[in-house]
Amino acid sequence: MSDSQGPMWEVFVQKKSGQPFVHCGSVHAFDGEMALQNARDLYTRRGEGMALWVAPSAAIVSSSPEDIGSFFDPANDKIFRHPTFYQIPDGVGHM
Repeated sequence: MSDSQGPMWEVFVQKKSGQPFVHCGSVHAFDGEMALQNARDLYTRRGEGMALWVAPSAAIVSSSPEDIGSFFDPANDKIFRHPTFYQIPDGVGHM
């Protein structure tokens, strides 16, 4: 039996302006516009967000847990990449 729901899309919601987009789930849709509408209806029907991103699930690439050592270790010797290296002014909002 074939899947008649369309491809899977990952949904990201921004709750307030200036805040990051957060992954909230997935929807099925045949194109981007339909994915946005389905995401709006499913994840923001109570005003939980002000902006949406949708991306085809097939386009998402991630690291694997087995890569933790070789993939992330090289940055440990560069302290300027750690957020504790910088002093953030009190007047800065969401960062």
